[in-house]
Parts: sequence; C-alpha cells; structure tokens
Amino acid sequence: LGLPFSEAVRVGNMLYLAGQIGNTPGKLELVPGGMRAEAKQAMENMKTILERNGSSLDHVVKCTVFLADMKEWPVFNEVYRSFFSSHFPARSSLGTSGLAIGARVEIECIAVVRPPNFGLKDLSK
Repeated sequence: LGLPFSEAVRVGNMLYLAGQIGNTPGKLELVPGGMRAEAKQAMENMKTILERNGSSLDHVVKCTVFLADMKEWPVFNEVYRSFFSSHFPARSSLGTSGLAIGARVEIECIAVVRPPNFGLKDLSK
C-alpha cells in the first residue's frame, strides 16, 4: 500500500506492531458492519501479522486500543475477549477524535517472539 510505516518491528525477542484497523487485507477499505465487524477484522489483521513474524496472540503482552466512540466500548470488549483465551494482555484504551480512513477502532500491540513452549502467566489470577 506504500504507507510510511512498518507493520511490525522486532527488537530482540520483542515485536512491536503498528496499529491495526478493520480494513480488508491489502486494501484501504474498512470491512462493512460497524464496530463489531471492524474490531473482528482488526484483531484478525493483528493475528496475521503476529504469526507472520514468529509470534501469536498467546504471546501478546500489551495492547493499546483507540476507539472513535467510547460508547462502543462494550461491543469492542465482546470481540476482544473472543480472541484471547489463555491470558489477557495488559491494556490501555482511549477515545479519539478520529482514526485513519474513518475507522471505529485501532489496536496496536507488543508481543514476545519465543519458542512454542514459552508461556505467559496471567498475573491477574
């Protein structure tokens, strides 16, 4: 797409992902359906980039979530929960006055790149 950023940057065993929106992969078009559909696609986009770079959702340690409207927080959380089954990463969320191409949500994350037997412990339990 020729955008001026990397989708992910690895530093040692850490992987830093650029913010992901609910766009159709390879296109600057949002998937139709509003927050629920965009959140699901943004998470799928994030999952794909993590796996392409030797990590996975199981190795995400931190997410930052940007919402165009904080009233959509419950819908976003419902989708977000469906993607994290073994642990919940640390997370920050904030409302914005606008996101790229009119997106409802943007998610960025930091993950560990480790061998498959590496596990993260959910410290909230």
